Amino acid sequence: MVEKEEGGPGGISEEEAAQYDRQIRLWGLEAQKRLRASRVLLVGMKGLGAEVAKNLILAGVKGLTMLDHQQVSQEDTRAQFLIPGGSLGRNRAEASLERAQNLNPMVDVKADAGNVDTKPEEFFTQFDAVCLTCCSRDVMVKINHICHKNSVKFFAGDVFGYHGYMFADLGDHDFVEEKTKVPKASPGVEDGPDTKKARVDPSETTMVKKRLSFCPLKEALSVDWSGEKAAAALKRMAPDYFLLQVLLKFRTDNGRDPSPQRYAEDSKLLLQIRTDVLEVLGVSAEVLPDEFVSYCFSEMAPVCAVVGGILGQEVVKALSQRDPPHNNFFFFDGIKGNGTVECLGPP
Repeated sequence: MVEKEEGGPGGISEEEAAQYDRQIRLWGLEAQKRLRASRVLLVGMKGLGAEVAKNLILAGVKGLTMLDHQQVSQEDTRAQFLIPGGSLGRNRAEASLERAQNLNPMVDVKADAGNVDTKPEEFFTQFDAVCLTCCSRDVMVKINHICHKNSVKFFAGDVFGYHGYMFADLGDHDFVEEKTKVPKASPGVEDGPDTKKARVDPSETTMVKKRLSFCPLKEALSVDWSGEKAAAALKRMAPDYFLLQVLLKFRTDNGRDPSPQRYAEDSKLLLQIRTDVLEVLGVSAEVLPDEFVSYCFSEMAPVCAVVGGILGQEVVKALSQRDPPHNNFFFFDGIKGNGTVECLGPP
């Protein structure tokens, strides 16, 4: 990365001020400076990883390390736009590097062909945020524990066919939120609807400091659904949380995700895993009807774009400490075309 002269407004270079002008106007110079000082680890360079990488590089983080030990497959060519043609058999992270770097030369983009499973604890603590895709449940829980203990922002996400999710554990997270300023009424001034309306000027805002506490992924995936409060939540919840549990168990048991080439075989496995997982959770199998198996194979580029947009947005918000983050799950259902935020964990 080429170091720039600090000659621009607020201690950033003129080139950076021009490059990031639009977002500086959106979320402010201080937020952009925090982003510029942040290093992010992104694990898994399939379709979702490519979307997240693109969004973070364009936002202007200081550095992005793309970690992936897998080779480019035929399936990667459907949703992974950073990998050029003719790259079959190359390492996914290394094949993505040139196009990723070309998105923004001011970001230090690196490719790491190592395996996330073998990285030591100190590897993760050099980053300000860690974002995992394509990882097993055990690996996510282990790395989340490391990040939580060392105050590193943790994110995870995946896309399974028409469905996708993201999870965030920001620990005890401080941020500021812009609110419309409401002046206090002066003594003796007549009070009424017209007076109140006149008092509120949408152009007058103030920054309010807030704090949110997040739970680790292990706790979020271990909710006790036997209590009255959980049972009430179950009635209003979409089934995506339980679909995620099934798909993570499939990944753990088989070392891969459901494959279109093995549709009949994997559909039977998914139905059996659904029964086993929901029984352990104490939830009726009716929560996840049989037809779910038709919609969770492979990565779909439009779903990657939506989930990658949300995941990138949440990393940016966390690093810039600007605006309230999603606490703690976001689920996207491409069949219905809607996304939901759920806060799941200890009561």
